[in-house]
Amino acid sequence: MSNERLKVAISQGDINGIGYEVIFKALADPAILEICTPVIYGSSKVAAYHRKALNLQAITFNNVKDGSEAHAKRVNMVNCLDDDVRVELGKATDIGGKAAFLALEAAVRDLKSGLVDVLVTAPINKKVIQSEQFSFPGHTEYLADQLGGKPLMLLVSDLLRVGVVTGHIPLNEVSSRLSKDLIVEKLRILNTSLKDDFTIRRPRIALLGLNPHAGDNGLLGREENDIIIPAINAAKEEGIMAFGPFPADGFFGGDTYKKFDAILAMYHDQGLIPFKTLAFSTGVNYTAGLPFIRTSPDHGTAYEITGQNVADAQSFLSAIYLAIDIYNSRTGNAKLKENPLKPADASSLAGDENDKIE
Repeated sequence: MSNERLKVAISQGDINGIGYEVIFKALADPAILEICTPVIYGSSKVAAYHRKALNLQAITFNNVKDGSEAHAKRVNMVNCLDDDVRVELGKATDIGGKAAFLALEAAVRDLKSGLVDVLVTAPINKKVIQSEQFSFPGHTEYLADQLGGKPLMLLVSDLLRVGVVTGHIPLNEVSSRLSKDLIVEKLRILNTSLKDDFTIRRPRIALLGLNPHAGDNGLLGREENDIIIPAINAAKEEGIMAFGPFPADGFFGGDTYKKFDAILAMYHDQGLIPFKTLAFSTGVNYTAGLPFIRTSPDHGTAYEITGQNVADAQSFLSAIYLAIDIYNSRTGNAKLKENPLKPADASSLAGDENDKIE
């Protein structure tokens, strides 16, 4: 990493949830200001309300108009809300949804303008944030609309990486949405991300079947034979190391997942339930496939524990660290592509006669 600290944009999320609690606790880590410059998009007043409710040590914010003014050795705040905004801890409110959107909108604007380097989003309530400006199932779809690219929801931890073919859609629509082309597209995104974002030279990707026992050769469903296997074969022809489809239950129960660099699940809960079971406290939701880097904790607003000072901030802290790591991986890999090493001279490869092994 260069000596210049990356500017990490942090959107406040739903003001009635645990967003500010996990932000405060993550930024309390003394290492944070040594490796990055945090820029919170939210409200100093709302932040102070949460700090008082949680009885946490005061944080002095450096108030700035946008990311360009961020001070490298301070926690910076871009105020996006009116001072009269009302906080109702643990409640889903229209004001909470509007406040979440205004902060997200400002953070994305600075990200696109190059005023910040990466984006970490605190949790939103997907229902109350809906409006004329935000008519998306979640962060992932909104960011794809604003930033371009083809997104892939990828859950990341030290134990495993799990992507999903279909994201925020009803379960009864999954089968009809699956297609060979869609699966191959997600495999391409995942394969590229593993190489560029995680520096894995030859990624091994496992695909899960849709049906119990991966269809049992068509006995329990045709999607494996008609869609998933043809997609795997097509991906292999492109040089992607794709394997499966594996029955989802035995795949995780038997530790098969440890043999692969990533797993591609067919739908949201198929991938996220085992991921959160194995890595909930440290897991990160990463939106692969975008030209910009966005991460978030792998949990929601958690209204039921808001204001109680019991929320675990490790996932949010991991989201900050992962965003920085991916930025550095992308930057390093881009430089290698632009300036590949010249082929070594044949004589230099030959070595000295005295170097030969008998």
